[in-house]
Amino acid sequence: MEEIMLLLKYLLLGIFQGITEPIPISSSGHVMILQELLGMRMEGLTFEIVVNFASLLAILIIYRESIAQLFFGATRYIMKRNESDKADFRFSLYLIIATIPAGLIGVLFGDWIGEMLDENIKIIGLTLLVTGVALFLIRNLRGRKNDAELTLKDAIIIGLAQAVALIPGISRSGATIVAAMGLGMKQETALKFSFLLFIPVSVGSIMLAVSDLIKTPNLGELALPYTLAFLGSLVASYFSLKWFMNIMAKGNLIYFSIYCFIVGTLVILFL
Repeated sequence: MEEIMLLLKYLLLGIFQGITEPIPISSSGHVMILQELLGMRMEGLTFEIVVNFASLLAILIIYRESIAQLFFGATRYIMKRNESDKADFRFSLYLIIATIPAGLIGVLFGDWIGEMLDENIKIIGLTLLVTGVALFLIRNLRGRKNDAELTLKDAIIIGLAQAVALIPGISRSGATIVAAMGLGMKQETALKFSFLLFIPVSVGSIMLAVSDLIKTPNLGELALPYTLAFLGSLVASYFSLKWFMNIMAKGNLIYFSIYCFIVGTLVILFL
């Protein structure tokens, strides 16, 4: 019975992470809250690698056509300098530039941030309130910039926003979408840039943490629970992102702001 309960907890954590990864409420913060409620403690980065890889696959599936267009368009521009492909090249270049801040800060201060938050989960409550405020401020913005109108300045600012989201409770998608919409981007462009930006950061994090995965002493025992968590995260991430894309099109971000205010307050008061 205990083994079944443990498997259900891992499946629940995977589904929970998958649901919260695409939407602007901080998946890392919510997973830490759920672990606290379930009385679980994930040591190291192995679990995080597994569920984040599942979310990455879901995003790759949904944005596969955009990724292929950017890749081939950028390649053609580099090889042949076709002006019709310049927008794809610039968009791809800006994604690379926007990745740098989070990459540098993650490598230099990632362990320190994790240790600081492990000591006090109430910090997540505070950062959720910050996320709620940011979402509230941009709730009514309707930008005009499309993919071809992005600038180097836009890429740097969004990259810095993503770096801030290394703190659990500060939503990565929320931070980047808030920054993008604050810079005047259309909802569709802000969403696309945000989730394509997740790909290189996620791949980099997985590569850096592979050694943790290999060194996990009881990895064989965790194969089944991790598989369940992976599948739960994959399916939940896919449908959650599809749902969030519809929410963005309607401009209903105020609901996520209210949610962050409620959960952040509850965490501060009761955890």
